[in-house]
Order: sequence, then C-alpha cells, then structure tokens
Amino acid sequence: MNRIEKRFRALAKSDDKALIAYIMAGDPDLETTGELILALEEGGADIIELGVPFSDPLADGPVIQRASERALASKTSLKKVLGLVKDIRKKTDIPIILMTYYNIIYKYGEADFASHASSAGVDGVIIPDLPPEEGSDIIGHCRSNGIDTIFLLAPTSNDKRIRKVSLASRGFVYYVSLTGVTGVRTALSDSIKPMTDKIRKTSKRPLAVGFGISNARQAAEVAANADGVVVGSAIVKLVEENIGTKGIIPAVKGLASELKAGISAKS
Repeated sequence: MNRIEKRFRALAKSDDKALIAYIMAGDPDLETTGELILALEEGGADIIELGVPFSDPLADGPVIQRASERALASKTSLKKVLGLVKDIRKKTDIPIILMTYYNIIYKYGEADFASHASSAGVDGVIIPDLPPEEGSDIIGHCRSNGIDTIFLLAPTSNDKRIRKVSLASRGFVYYVSLTGVTGVRTALSDSIKPMTDKIRKTSKRPLAVGFGISNARQAAEVAANADGVVVGSAIVKLVEENIGTKGIIPAVKGLASELKAGISAKS
C-alpha cells in the first residue's frame, strides 16, 4: 500500500474527501515549485499532481499550456522534476503524482522512468495520451516499482471502458468531467452525478473528478459525488498572476484552504 491508498483510506475513516492540487513543475522555476508543494499541503491539499512540462500538451487548455511554456523556458526536464521530488521528500510525505505525456517517458526509457521515479519518492503517474490498451509495459514497470498508474474516464465512457480503466488503474480512477481540454469553467457539467453513479456501479476504486473545477463551491458540489476533487487551472492561473511577487506562496496556500474547506463541508 503506497501513500495514495493510505491517504484515501485515512480520509474515508474521517468521512472526508481528497483535495488533489495540480501545479506545473518548473513554473516559474523549480525552487518555487518546491515552495508551492509545501504551501498547498499547509493549505489542506491531500495529494499533489505535478505536471511535467511538454511542448505539445494536448489535454491542456491555455492556462496550463502557458505554464508549460514557462517551465520549459526555465529548462525544466523530467530528470530535474525527479530531483525536485527527491529533495521535497526530505520535508513532506504528501502523495505526489506525476502528470506527463508518453513521449517524455518513452524518450527517458520506461524501465528507467519507473525505477528512478520510485527512488525519488513518486507515488503515481497519469499519462493522458496513453490508453491502458497500449500501456502494458509501463503498467508493469510501475507496478514492480510500487507506482500507481492512474487512467482516465470521460463522459463518453461506457461500461466496458469503465471496467478496463478500473482494472488498469491503481490508487484511484480519474473521471474527466467534460470533453475537451483543462481550464477554469463558470459552471460544472450536469453529467457529473449520473456518470459518477455509473462508474461506482462498476469500479471499486476511489474516484476523483477533475477538469473545470475552479472554486470552493464547485469543489463542494463535486465532493458530494466523488472521493477526490482535482483542481489545476485555477491554481496555475493564480501562480501566473503572482509570478515575481512575494504573494505567490500565500495566494496559493489561501486558495488551497478555501477549496479544502468547501470539500470537507460537503463530505
């Protein structure tokens, strides 16, 4: 049982839900990323989803695309991200998931990636452009190194797809609550409750919901139907707005506190 499973079990015992906070590694630099991880944890985040910058982030909207560009401009690489995780493990035991595109892992080497990520203290990996049908090798390497592979479901997923993704996933199943790319939305999809109910009939894994969740009210609404709430673009946008100021850390910590309060109030 790794940190992700332990965290979900602990939250379930206290009738709480997980705040899964996404930030882009290296935005605006890796030193700040380390500070942001600690600030998010202090603010109430239960799990960190750490993006690895990529030049063609097909699942991401403009906010995270710009973050990726800034991170690449600061020379952030997968190797450096793993070094950051290794360093941050001296300060925190919070579960850390890498969100990365398959090309980066392929170039790095699947076996080396799993081994090095495990040694650094990574707990899970999300590869949005790799379906489980094509991921048997990386799934095997990750499982042998104690890393959870987390796959995605969408509003269009049928029962067969839900079963396949559930079997391939460890840690939790990630339901993408809308079609399209990441981004802040003013309203949530009406399909969240029907789809989460449908997924729960087939999958016994913890269920996290993401894409488009941007404030405490929306986080609370999603938490009523899920075990975890993923918030990314709203946090990354706040980072962008505060780059170069002393307010970047307290701003992000404050948003995490608001989101967690909303989630826990509805748990």
